[in-house]
Amino acid sequence: MQIITKIHVVILLGAMVFGGSVQANQTKLSDTQQKGLDIAKEAELRNDGFIDNRAKLTMILRNKRGDASTRLLRVRTLEGENDAVDGDKSLMIFDSPRDQKGSALLTYSYKFKPDDQWIYLPAAKRVKRIASRNKSGPFVGSEFAYEDFNTPVVEKYKYDYLRDEQLQEQDCYVIERAPLDKYSGYRRQIVWMDKLEYRVLKIDFYDRKNSLLKTLTVNGYELYSDRYWRANNQMMINHQTGKSTDLKFSDYQFKTGLRDVDFSINSLKRAR
Repeated sequence: MQIITKIHVVILLGAMVFGGSVQANQTKLSDTQQKGLDIAKEAELRNDGFIDNRAKLTMILRNKRGDASTRLLRVRTLEGENDAVDGDKSLMIFDSPRDQKGSALLTYSYKFKPDDQWIYLPAAKRVKRIASRNKSGPFVGSEFAYEDFNTPVVEKYKYDYLRDEQLQEQDCYVIERAPLDKYSGYRRQIVWMDKLEYRVLKIDFYDRKNSLLKTLTVNGYELYSDRYWRANNQMMINHQTGKSTDLKFSDYQFKTGLRDVDFSINSLKRAR
């Protein structure tokens, strides 16, 4: 969500619930806060213009004993048309296991209002809206929350630059970002981003009590269209439960002709 790289990882919310945008408070930022915001803006800018993409996704859930179960999905993403207001739209469609085949999660990301999410459950034959206060809950039993699949939008966080540090043999910026959404399950996130390409390599998630909850590790990046980096592997470890979830992406395709109609609420029931 963009994890963090688009798709993948992570959380957001709206100006109406946090009483003003990041831009409105820029004059009050300290040097480290401004640097953190600038790093986040540059990372977002580097992914602009991808139009749309599709990918296959294998989700592997492991309990604390290491027992695993696998889900196969397809992911579609459409870039927001109005960069000043709209975020991206994404659709995740289950192909297996059999009891979840046809289930689909639709997400609309916005810059200045709460995001929208809906899930279609074939067994119930209905589309269910995910309430804002429920987006911190686990997605299909995984260690990823619903909010982790929202495209990260700069305006939905406050930032602070912490330090420079090496990770995965790469020079990184380490920044803190705090969600402005009062319903987020996270108090803050520590993000490692490589200095060369501004790709997220790791995120530590702290719960509302400020205890370390989860760690996301991202690797296996590949370059598409000479500009867009996408990660093949993401692993989320829950330090409080001992469970983990792997996301393995493959077969990325860009500019495939996806349209808004492919991301309508009515299209959830027809997702194939």
